[in-house]
Amino acid sequence: MHPAPRAVRRALAAATVALLATAVGCAPQPEEKASAAPSGPAAKSCAKGKLATKTSGKLTIATDEPAYEPWFKDDKPANGKGFESAVAYAVAKRLGYDESAVVWQSVPFNKAFAPGVKSFDFDINQVSISAERRKAVDFSSGYYDVRQAVVALKGGKAAEATSIADLKKLKLGAQVGTTSLDYIDDVVQPEQEAAVYAKNDQAKSALKNGQVDAVVTDLPTAFYITAAEVTNAKIVGQFENQGGTPEQFGLVLDKGSALTPCVTAAVDALRKDGTLAGLEKQWLSDAVDAPVLK
Repeated sequence: MHPAPRAVRRALAAATVALLATAVGCAPQPEEKASAAPSGPAAKSCAKGKLATKTSGKLTIATDEPAYEPWFKDDKPANGKGFESAVAYAVAKRLGYDESAVVWQSVPFNKAFAPGVKSFDFDINQVSISAERRKAVDFSSGYYDVRQAVVALKGGKAAEATSIADLKKLKLGAQVGTTSLDYIDDVVQPEQEAAVYAKNDQAKSALKNGQVDAVVTDLPTAFYITAAEVTNAKIVGQFENQGGTPEQFGLVLDKGSALTPCVTAAVDALRKDGTLAGLEKQWLSDAVDAPVLK
């Protein structure tokens, strides 16, 4: 593809959020936690299994299609396998909904946090918490702290990079509207404009075909790419978090949703009792520590 000048491309990316509704990835840095655990009258609205959900007695959870590993398994969000599927069911259980009461729905990534009323109770799809996205939707507190990583073909120009400076002369690629793209533009600031793709699969194909020297994605996805999808690729390294605050994935809800404090309380409880750490170890443990690019 022929990338547009940066200012134009950023405008196109913004438009894509509302119109394309097909990208998969993450976003700029998070700010504060969503909200505190409910108390007083608000606690009554969080009565187990009796929330004001889209469908009475059911909890509707959305994610994109296809649902990528290691976040999901076999492109089947409802099977409880993969980190985000397991987290979704753990949150549902905390809210008082067993597996039979969970209804899965397919919603494109960008549509999940675009302005407008949602058809789901919450969405789970590696959506990073950001101030910009908070203008249109609510977020739970973060359920996963994430870093961005660089993937390159073994023996390629990018394979031996050990610093951000080493990446500046390379052709890099990432998904539109993602934190990965932000890290290319704002942290690496390469001499060549980044190649931008609507789907992760397109970025991987570009890497395989030599159209880019490297792609940027979150670290667990980078590990899965190198272990199972592009086996002649390697993780070159990972970036430090920018601004001193970890980038976090959060559950997405309607703006002003009555469920937000309930869902946040559930996520906080799962973090406090070690459930999130256990699920991360179970499903994302292979995402080994990659060298840090400075």
